Amino acid sequence: MLRIIVKSLKTGVLTEASPFGRHASFGFPVIDFSRCTACDECARSCPTGAIQDATPAPGRKTLSLSYAACIQCRQCVTGCPEQAVTVSSDVEVAAYTRRQLARIASFDVDPMTGRCTFSRVEVEAGPSLSESAARLRERICGRLGRSLHVRQVDAGSCNGCELEIAATTNPLYDLERFGIHLVASPRHADVLLVTGPVTRNMEIALRRTYEAAPEPRVVVAVGACGSSGGIFGEGTYAAVGGVDRVLPVDVYIPGCPPRPQAILNGLLVAMGVREARVEPLRG
Repeated sequence: MLRIIVKSLKTGVLTEASPFGRHASFGFPVIDFSRCTACDECARSCPTGAIQDATPAPGRKTLSLSYAACIQCRQCVTGCPEQAVTVSSDVEVAAYTRRQLARIASFDVDPMTGRCTFSRVEVEAGPSLSESAARLRERICGRLGRSLHVRQVDAGSCNGCELEIAATTNPLYDLERFGIHLVASPRHADVLLVTGPVTRNMEIALRRTYEAAPEPRVVVAVGACGSSGGIFGEGTYAAVGGVDRVLPVDVYIPGCPPRPQAILNGLLVAMGVREARVEPLRG
């Protein structure tokens, strides 16, 4: 017993005071559209269709990047001849909608040469970490009135996301210091944390789990598969696709798999969503 106490004193506190200060070892691709020539090499190299090109009108071309479907394979980074694609280490990736996870760039096409010139990029702003932290401070001040209980549901994942979710409970990230607890039953849950593409065999079970959770429940889709179907796609013989094909999703946490910091960020965003739903009930 004495040896354990001595070792603990020597080890000290391992928990990160600010887990969001640590950048992820790998992240999502970032396209510098001002350097991009819309050559489509990145779109052709993407295995999940996260990058797509389109010609909506004569003389106009678009290139879209969706983090919902991105598996962070970096094929687009190595495949870009203009070296316009780099990798971000940002962990503030949670969003309320799939559209907030997309960047759509427009290019003007020269009819004589066929050369594309960047025109503009469309990005719908999502929740920021500062917003999530503000929600957390409000909860600590007693506005929410209790902890956030989370039920994790595996709808058909490869267990990569489960490993990262488990990592949020270790001493380094310490999920419970934020008042967030994993529970065994959906009847005790405020949030359903759903991973994997929803397989045909899990569709009914997932719906029943959602129905068992008390209102006001919040659904969080985790990972590329949960956000968009990932490499398994949507509407296939084996999988329905992203969680939003079965349940109304309130928060998306993209990544393959998302880092523990990103999962924490997404749960804090979910905490804000639930608080907004609780307030009218109190009034």
